[in-house]
Formats: sequence, C-alpha cells, structure tokens
Amino acid sequence: MRSPPGCHDPARLEAERLTAAALESSLDGLLAARDPREPLWIFAYGSLMWNPGLAFVAKRVGTVYGYHRDFSLWSRVNRGTPQRPGLVLTLEPGGSCRGLAFRLTGSTSRAELLALWRREMSLGSYHPRWLDCHAGADRLRTLAFIVNRACSGYAGRLPWEEMVQSIATARGKYGSSAEYLFQTQAALESHGILDTRVKRLAERVRAHLSQPAPALARV
Repeated sequence: MRSPPGCHDPARLEAERLTAAALESSLDGLLAARDPREPLWIFAYGSLMWNPGLAFVAKRVGTVYGYHRDFSLWSRVNRGTPQRPGLVLTLEPGGSCRGLAFRLTGSTSRAELLALWRREMSLGSYHPRWLDCHAGADRLRTLAFIVNRACSGYAGRLPWEEMVQSIATARGKYGSSAEYLFQTQAALESHGILDTRVKRLAERVRAHLSQPAPALARV
C-alpha cells in the first residue's frame, strides 16, 4: 500500500494536525477507561524504549500479543520532511511484539501525559489503546500506540529498497530516520530482544550509508 497523492503536502499536514482540545479529549477519554488505583504502565516498542520522556519507577521486558512492530508510518516532521519523508514504527495487527513496559511514577501529572500526547498523537497517526503485556508470570495493563491506517501518513508494507532509501536519506526535527532505526535496534539488543526484521533493515541501511557518493559527471 502507498500513501495517496498529496499526503506529504505541508498544507495538508497542518490541516490534519489535531487541535489542543482534540488532544486533551483523546487523553481524557483514554484515562477515563483506567482504574486510577492501578499503576500506569506504558508499552514501548520504538523510540519510547530509548527516550520515554517520562519518569518511571520500573521497567519490564514483555510481550503484547495480537500486534507486531513495523516501519509502516511515514514521518514527515520528526524524522523527515514532506519533501523527503522518513519511516518510523507503529504496531500493526497480527503476531506479537516484544518490547518494554515502563511503570510511571505515582506523581505523573496530566500535563506530562499531555506532552506525550503532543509527541505521539499530533497528526493522528496512532490510536491509543490499553493492551495486556505479558512480563514473565505477570500480566500488565499497558498504554500502547497502535496504527491508524486511516491517517494520510500510513505507508503500509513497502518494498525493502524503498524502506532503505527513505530511512537512509530522511532527516527531521528530532534527527534522522536512520538514527531512529539504529537506536531502536540498540535498545532491543541491550534488553535481549531479537527482532530479525529490524536487524535486517538496520544492516541494509548501514550498507547503503557506507556506499561512496556518486562522482559528479564532468561536462
């Protein structure tokens, strides 16, 4: 699947950006479905693994069933631009995903969660959901961000060469798409998590980046 024509147009991106009121409504709706007496856990499978942005008191390696991580979301702001979009991870239906569950501090404020919402939800690229994360014998109720296939940034399953080219050449507000991939791979490996697709993609992007730049043709 490819994104429809015009999906990377800057004016369209601004039109799709959620208002402050919409972001707050989304956060409040999710929190309303939570028992406030229970600890707040967040499931991380991409950049949240190495940059959670929130204070936490516990970290567990765990598995969510029914979803798998995939580079199927265009990044046209944080890790790319509308002219040269990068790719970032999302949770797609099917399979399973091994990642990290962070237990947030009991003093985590709504304002801190709203900052997370602005980071992850500003373009409506994800649906926030409560998912069970299995960590050893424990089952943790975790907040996770799953794919919104209706958003204009949804790329779907792309050919390997297109993924490599996009990730190797894109850079946005938070840095390059390649850096995002490499840091995710490092976080996975440092916690003993094997994701063969992420590993293979990182190897191919490194190989692409190691190639010498083509010589300029003489006139």
